[in-house]
Amino acid sequence: MNQSVLLAFILTLFAGLATGVGGMIAVMATRTNKAFFSFTLGLSAGVMIYVSFIELFRESEIIFTEFYGDKQGLIFTVICFFGGMLLVSMIDKLVPAHENPHEVRSIEDMNRPPIKNQKILKMGIVTALVVSIHNFPEGIATFMAVLENPTLGIMIAVAIAIHNIPEGIAIAVPIYHATGNKKKAFQLSFLSGFAEPLGAGLTYLFLRPFISPVLLACIFAMVAGIMIFISFDELLPASREYGEHHISIYGLISGMAIMALSLILLV
Repeated sequence: MNQSVLLAFILTLFAGLATGVGGMIAVMATRTNKAFFSFTLGLSAGVMIYVSFIELFRESEIIFTEFYGDKQGLIFTVICFFGGMLLVSMIDKLVPAHENPHEVRSIEDMNRPPIKNQKILKMGIVTALVVSIHNFPEGIATFMAVLENPTLGIMIAVAIAIHNIPEGIAIAVPIYHATGNKKKAFQLSFLSGFAEPLGAGLTYLFLRPFISPVLLACIFAMVAGIMIFISFDELLPASREYGEHHISIYGLISGMAIMALSLILLV
């Protein structure tokens, strides 16, 4: 295993296990810093949106155009881009609305006395499973981005890690209220993050023999679609629910600016 592949696995693991950070915050903190969550979720969305449109979509179009010409290259890029959105939206369709892990939960919810209830426990376990399913394509996205451009991959990994923290809280809160066990709440939130390195591992094992410029172009466009969907469906709505509208927008603009500056400095 070469160094770039090892780095890709490490960063994917880092991004995935941020759900455990969310679980730890839920069981240890006493209050929710809503302004912080609002800003950082907006920042994460800004990074993902900028990277998707400025880097991944453009890189995909360049590769497709080299092989199929301008018009067909753009058509294939667009098809793969919306294919990524379709993939993650189909995953969302499988999730019952009342058990969606992207429902905003606060640390203050942990301070209420636990109500040992099988229905609440089921909701927490389902939430953990759903987060794991959501994390799977994110692991593929991070892994492939790091292999193509380590600096870009680091930014994507950080953005995904930030957005995984509230998901860890979303798992820990119902698990704690169902069991009264903070250790179990943390463990489940931590374990759900392993789906991301699993996605990376399966990509490495099964796609590696078939990786070609055209396949990379397809994956880049699909990853761009996945991250745009995550940004508009999960990150921005959650950032607005945690705090004021303007705080999330400041985070969004900051994320774009940080990503733009980092790419300029590395040219």
